[in-house]
Amino acid sequence: MTVCDRLRPFGTTIFTEISRLAAEHRAINLAQGFPDFDGPEHVKQAAIEAVRAGHSQYARMAGTLELCRSVADYFSREAGLSFNPETDITVTAGCTEAIAAALLGLLNPGDEVILFEPYYDSYRASVALAGGVPRFVTLRGPGFEFDPAELSRAVSPRTRAVLVNTPHNPTGRVFTRGELQSIADLCLRHGLVAIVDEVYERLVYGGPSSHVRLASLPGMAERTLTLSSLGKTFSLTGWKIGWAVGPAELSSAVRAAHQFLTFAVSTPMQHAAAAALDSPPAYFDELVTSYRSKRDFLADSLRRIGFTFRDPEGSYFIYADHRPVSARLGLTTDVEMSKHLIERIGVAAIPPSVFYEDKAEGSKYLRFAFCKKDETLAAAVERLRSLA
Repeated sequence: MTVCDRLRPFGTTIFTEISRLAAEHRAINLAQGFPDFDGPEHVKQAAIEAVRAGHSQYARMAGTLELCRSVADYFSREAGLSFNPETDITVTAGCTEAIAAALLGLLNPGDEVILFEPYYDSYRASVALAGGVPRFVTLRGPGFEFDPAELSRAVSPRTRAVLVNTPHNPTGRVFTRGELQSIADLCLRHGLVAIVDEVYERLVYGGPSSHVRLASLPGMAERTLTLSSLGKTFSLTGWKIGWAVGPAELSSAVRAAHQFLTFAVSTPMQHAAAAALDSPPAYFDELVTSYRSKRDFLADSLRRIGFTFRDPEGSYFIYADHRPVSARLGLTTDVEMSKHLIERIGVAAIPPSVFYEDKAEGSKYLRFAFCKKDETLAAAVERLRSLA
């Protein structure tokens, strides 16, 4: 028995591989994007209370109405968008399942999907699972903007959807309103569906761009699926509670796949997620303040060592050009540099060439995660200083 042809090219995800190497060499893991601290107490307490209240059986396939209503209220408060909790919102096993369910539910074999590279690795694999064909538009450094002409050229008569991630992993870009408008214009002109991954929607640090929901632009509410999750905003990545939000016609496609992938996700955690979305504004303000401090500490330290980059506007990653440092070591690629950091320095970072079709485009970068305790970041920086 062998892995099917659709999945064989992808092997084991880079996050699993690098985290395994980090554990083997006792390296500090600034690679995989999970916090090494716990989520807020009031959300954990809500989960405990849900278990004690007997919420332990299958939930409604599309999600508990309590959580679906909380998601609808959240979108209404944050973006002025109105969604029906019963028909327009589907709760999934994290945003990763929402991505897969959206693509499986919307694509016919041979349909094309535009992806911006570097891309989160599940995008490419999920397109393959659905029998789709990817078309790529590259975000090029140092600013990681896209060329609207290149985006326009990526469309063909077979194009069905464009998959957008903002705030962006791994580059930390927050797409500008102008960039999103150009994507909206393309979708309206060609009748495309927009699938928007917004898991880092709350992790925006100021600068030239603030987070704009593509679904909020004129004409886009009826052709956009917005995907997000609990994990990043509430430091509860292991709970795997996500959602897909869009008009009933698009949501029915998500549900058609979701019901046969997981059917329903953890019932007590859905009750806790509803409580999380009702958190006071101070919680979100404090979260962003904390992450901005972590970003600034790691960014300053990496620059002193010799890495070059622009401060991320969003997410919790620094996407750094390693070449000024790796050249001193006689190393060339991101994979070589990542292995050196793990094995010789004791710090793990992601080599992002796996997020590109043109591996050379990504080979000059490393992705560092700063979603860690201050003491973890300080210990990592202490080890990295030996590179200076």
